[in-house]
Order: sequence, then structure tokens, then C-alpha cells
Amino acid sequence: MITTKYFNYKQIFNLAGVHLIWLTAWCSLVTLVYYFFQWEWMIIPWLPLALIGTAEAFYVGFKNNQAYDRLWEARKIWGGIVNSSRSFVSMLYAFNTGQGDQQYLEEIRKKLTYRHIAWLYQFREQLLVPTEWEHISLKKHIGALNVKRHRLIKAGFPDYSRTPIFLNKYLSREEYALQSVYKNFATYLNSQQAKDVNDLKNDGLISDFNQMQLQTCLNQFYDFQGQAERIKKFPSPRQFASTAFVFNVILIMLMPLGLVNEFAKLGHWGIWTSIPFCVVIGWIYIVMELVGDYTENPFGGLMFDIPMLSICRTIEIDLLQMTGEENLPDPIASKNGVLV
Repeated sequence: MITTKYFNYKQIFNLAGVHLIWLTAWCSLVTLVYYFFQWEWMIIPWLPLALIGTAEAFYVGFKNNQAYDRLWEARKIWGGIVNSSRSFVSMLYAFNTGQGDQQYLEEIRKKLTYRHIAWLYQFREQLLVPTEWEHISLKKHIGALNVKRHRLIKAGFPDYSRTPIFLNKYLSREEYALQSVYKNFATYLNSQQAKDVNDLKNDGLISDFNQMQLQTCLNQFYDFQGQAERIKKFPSPRQFASTAFVFNVILIMLMPLGLVNEFAKLGHWGIWTSIPFCVVIGWIYIVMELVGDYTENPFGGLMFDIPMLSICRTIEIDLLQMTGEENLPDPIASKNGVLV
């Protein structure tokens, strides 16, 4: 997540700076050919180009709205996880029938709290596994560029890749060894929570109503997990995303063919002025397309993500305080205007 007030120039050029090179080359080529060869047949009227640009602006706007909805839904999911996590552990420590082995109850409370923290980090790790449609999975230049961006982010946050350490810290040896057995380890951890809560009820340490309330919280975690997995595994329909990209390319390729003739009306110097104007207009459309394209996936391991590590750490600190621990980890701080 970008934490600076504004999308600064470094972030903009990191996102779309490379496109200025080929865009400048194309606009310059069209201008040079028009100036030296006077090929009138290559010029197109401005009116149809303006209509194409207007239609593309609406289309990209629709795509960006859908991308923002996916991002905001992902943030609401993790916001719900924060609230339900606090509710779960606070109820866990509040419910007590006063009967049975109280020392055993305290051990189970801490075990459930620790396992839930492990669930948070494991769930985050599963959401970061790349799918084939993500930018980091693409081939050639774009894929290599995003792999490099991802590595830079990981290098800036030491805790980014320490999920195995966290799991080893908060899980028993037996449970930690089961990671390779279950394809969805986060689901397994949550199912174990339900079994231990039911055991508390069977041992008379909590009431039936208490068990029902705690199970409701666990069911909410299943809901949140499923909602996030839906966003992760189901991209925006490719027919919308792909056609928006194709239309953008068509518009940018045609743009200098319409602009150069318009600026030529200002004289010979006006022809050359068309180059920077054409580059700026085309680059604006490119940035709009890229913003929507990268915002589409809020779990991609890039600077546009939901700050899941920071949220996990916030919940971890809150839950450990509820258990009475004093040796707490530090919150995750943003670096270079990015929070993960």
C-alpha cells in the first residue's frame, strides 16, 4: 500500500516510466515522416480520433471502477478479520463457568490465541502465492520487471518472508509438521480451533451458549477466507481487461496521425510541438490503464497491495496483550512510502 499523501514522481515512473521511451519514438517517427516526406495520405481527421479517445476514456474508467471495488472489498475483508480476531480472543478470555481445571483452561486459551495468530500469517502467505494471470507471473520484460519490484519490497521488509518462523513460534511441533499434508493449511488451522472450542464446552469450562458464540466467530473467519480467495483466484473478466488494453494501443498508435496535422496549422515549428503533446496525452491513457490493471489484484506482492503484513502484526500485538504478554513485536512501519 502506498502511504504517501500523493503518488510521487518516483512511483509514477516506476509504474509507467518505461512507456515514455517507445511512445516518444513512435510520435517522433510519425512527425519526421510527415515533415520530410509530406505524406498527406497518412493523416487522419481529428474528429474520429476524438470519438475513439472519448470511448476509450469511458471504457478505462469502467475498468478502473471495477478494480477499485476489488481493492476496497479486500480491505474490508481484512478489516473484518481485525474486528473478529479481537472479538474471538476477548470472548475466549471472558467466558468461564468457574468449573473444571482452570490451569488447563488458561493453557487452551493461549493455545487458541497462538494458533489464530499462526492462521493469520498462513492465510496471508497463501494469498501471496502468484496465479497465472498476475503481473509477476507474466513472461519476458513485464514479468521480469515485476519480479524485480517484488524482490525490492521483500528486501525492504525483513519480516515479509518469515512466515515459517512465525508458524514455528505459535504452533506445536506436531501441527507445524502438518503443513505439507494439507493443501489449504489455513483451513486446517481454523478447523482445529473449532475442535478445541468444542472440547472446552464438553469439559464444562464454557457454556453451550459460549461455545456457539465462539464458533460464530470461527465461521466468520471461514467467510473472510473464502471472500479473499474469490478475489485472488477470479480476476476481472479477461474480455474487459484485454479489450481495454487493445483499444488503448489502437488509440495511441493513431493519435500522432491526427495530432501532427492539427499542429502543422501553426507552422513548421508547430509540427515539432506535436511530439511532446502527443507523448503526454498517450502517456495519460497508459497510466490510467496501468493503474486499473495493477489495482485489480490486491494480493499481488507489489506496492498496490492491501498491507496484510502490517494488519497481521497489528492483530498479533493486540492478541498477545490480551494474553498478558509483555514482550511484544514492533509494528510494521512503511518504507519509501510503501507499507506491506
